[in-house]
Amino acid sequence: MRAVTLHLKTLSALALVAALAGCARNPASVEAASTVKSESTRKAAPDFTLKDADGKMVKLSDYKGKVVLLNFWATWCGPCKIEIPWFKEFETNYKSKGFAVLGVAMDDEGWEAVRPYIQQQQVNYRVLMGTEPVGALYGGVESLPTTFLIDRQGRIAATHIGLVSKSVYVNDLKDLFDAPAGK
Repeated sequence: MRAVTLHLKTLSALALVAALAGCARNPASVEAASTVKSESTRKAAPDFTLKDADGKMVKLSDYKGKVVLLNFWATWCGPCKIEIPWFKEFETNYKSKGFAVLGVAMDDEGWEAVRPYIQQQQVNYRVLMGTEPVGALYGGVESLPTTFLIDRQGRIAATHIGLVSKSVYVNDLKDLFDAPAGK
């Protein structure tokens, strides 16, 4: 009986760690903080066109010239719920610096699940409905949240898989804002 109790405690502890680590398939990737890549190693962010909550078509390339935080998320994802208030704050604080957040919802239920959620959370940035083909353009987006920081030239400057700290985003964004324009 004691072995069963110990086994159940171990399973409970592992479940807690998995829940806190996020929806990532590889929990170790959550702890690895990405930093902004050097200019010479950045690749162009794949362009896409998706519908926003108002039914308008939005192209990523329309945001060229801005620093973009492109976040793949879902309403059921616990770590995504932690990040959303940060992203709302970033949208407010950095908009004047030529910054935009684009949320790409990957919910299977579509707008039926997403619209009420973004209204309830008072999301102040543009939310788009994601598709598997767009996810595939970005490497399959196998874990949520997955976030790409895109520089003003439309190149992927950093990739974050799973939950990373708010300070990592702040530092990465500062690096991108401080970069000379037009490079």
